[in-house]
Amino acid sequence: VRSRAVPELRGLPGHRRVGALRARGGPAPARVARRLAPARHAGLSQWHFQRIFRALTGETLKTYVRSRRFAHALDRLAHSDERVLEIALAAGFDSQEAFTRAFKKAFGVTPARYRRSHRETPFLRKVRFDEDYLVHLHGGVSLEPAVSVMPGRVLVGLSTRFFGSDSEKNNVGTKLPALWGEFMPRLPGIAGQVLDAGETRPTGYGVIRQTSERSDELEYLAAIAVAPDAPVPAGMVRLELPATRRAIFRHRGHLQQLDRTVNYIYSSWLARSGLRHPGGPDLEVYGPGYRHEQDDSEVLYAIPVEG
Repeated sequence: VRSRAVPELRGLPGHRRVGALRARGGPAPARVARRLAPARHAGLSQWHFQRIFRALTGETLKTYVRSRRFAHALDRLAHSDERVLEIALAAGFDSQEAFTRAFKKAFGVTPARYRRSHRETPFLRKVRFDEDYLVHLHGGVSLEPAVSVMPGRVLVGLSTRFFGSDSEKNNVGTKLPALWGEFMPRLPGIAGQVLDAGETRPTGYGVIRQTSERSDELEYLAAIAVAPDAPVPAGMVRLELPATRRAIFRHRGHLQQLDRTVNYIYSSWLARSGLRHPGGPDLEVYGPGYRHEQDDSEVLYAIPVEG
């Protein structure tokens, strides 16, 4: 991803750019809302910015911006004589009515009533490192990956577009299981399948890549490897993955916990590795260790790295 970072952030690894923006409070909330620019400031695509941001903070970018908007609004309601309309517009709302609805939904009182009472309303904060997460780190993920060049391969499969868990529009739970459910019965009809050495069944690949640097919409490909000259069945797509240096993590446990492994990768390991994510697709690898909906299942999660 070509860097568009503001000068003082250029050259920092992605997690440090995100941290620097958050530590200094970021741009004013209304400005953040107008720009896609937290990502552009950090010199990252929107997807990778949001992924690192959520891994580091436990919040989506939209939730964080909304929290900062309300924090500014609470302070101005309690300590200024500004009209509610002026505070609403400064917080990025189109009208006083929209601000009042959102404020009451968040705090249970209207802005006017809050101003009269001067009652401080604390923000609820998420606990990132809960017991389940710590247990997962103890045995559910390889804390140090194998870093090596994964050979290039030709994949054939079915694709869909979706919004990941880092997005407010998250629809992973409906989109991806349905895609695999449609793809698996069609495996026998795919010619030229390439099997790993010693295996009798093909390895499954989940390819996650962004559709645009300016969007958090992603594309997911459920696929298997085939020979370069293999025909593409009707309704399927072909993708050539070049040989790529990747950090390959071993996820152990139910597939529903894979997000914990991804969170560890982006919030902890990548932050201290000295490497950076160049923006290529991530890979889920469903090999012989994968057990559908079993706690002893193993899946590989591989991210491209450079540096």
